[in-house]
Amino acid sequence: MVQATAAGGNVALSPSPVQRGLELLRAEWTKVRTVPETRWLVAAAVVLTIAVSTAVVAVTRCAPGTACTADTTKLALTGVEVGQAVVAVLAVLAISNEYSTGMIRTTFTAMPRRSAVLAAKGAVLTGLVVPAAIVAVVGSLLAGRELLPDEGFTASRGFALLSLAPGPTLRAAAGSVLYLVLIGLLSLGVAVVVRDSAAAIGTVLGLIYLAPIVAQFVGSPVWQRRIERYAPMSAGLSIQDTTGLGHLPISPWAGLGILALWAAAALLAAGLALRIRDA
Repeated sequence: MVQATAAGGNVALSPSPVQRGLELLRAEWTKVRTVPETRWLVAAAVVLTIAVSTAVVAVTRCAPGTACTADTTKLALTGVEVGQAVVAVLAVLAISNEYSTGMIRTTFTAMPRRSAVLAAKGAVLTGLVVPAAIVAVVGSLLAGRELLPDEGFTASRGFALLSLAPGPTLRAAAGSVLYLVLIGLLSLGVAVVVRDSAAAIGTVLGLIYLAPIVAQFVGSPVWQRRIERYAPMSAGLSIQDTTGLGHLPISPWAGLGILALWAAAALLAAGLALRIRDA
């Protein structure tokens, strides 16, 4: 609702909630795009993802006379496992820089509704990650499409040429984009709770990468499967699987849902931290 007040013959209109929201988004976007690290990190996420995917595809060969069972789509998207680290750093710095400089106090003074600030930061982060993730994922699949046949993954051996036509590969590609967005939101939530840049980055990277390593050393197959089923990275990346789905610890969309719960929990914790702690 817009309210009007008269003073000296002039009518002043208070901004509507939509206008305030748009102003907040513009302010957050201005802050993010004027930080030099943002452009470099977005570019690094794209380049590193495609480079790692290309390298993995180039060194993986299906030798003649051997039975190859590789999931070529997942193989071509291997770079996402590395590129997500850059996305996590980008998300952490989106707010931890303000804590380190004290700028966060100015932000909360201008916008007392701290949950709205967190939502705006999440929206701006998503706006950065989505196009970068699309380019990275499509670039990785194109590299796989070009290189995999030369490495023996041919139609005559049962491997279809990678394509984004409706089907498992399209699901894996779209899911990988969503995966990177969720990793960014998870990292943003952790950064709000931890505040310190180095500690937040260490926490996020440990949360992402440590569980799959631990799973390799767990003696019990039951517990190994549980870790793979509920750890954010192993569960979330099941969205990339296009073969052997019946043997996965968790189905592709359910696995991405587990990661979404991790991200939601981190953002909920961040919202509570903003309410009960001083800037």
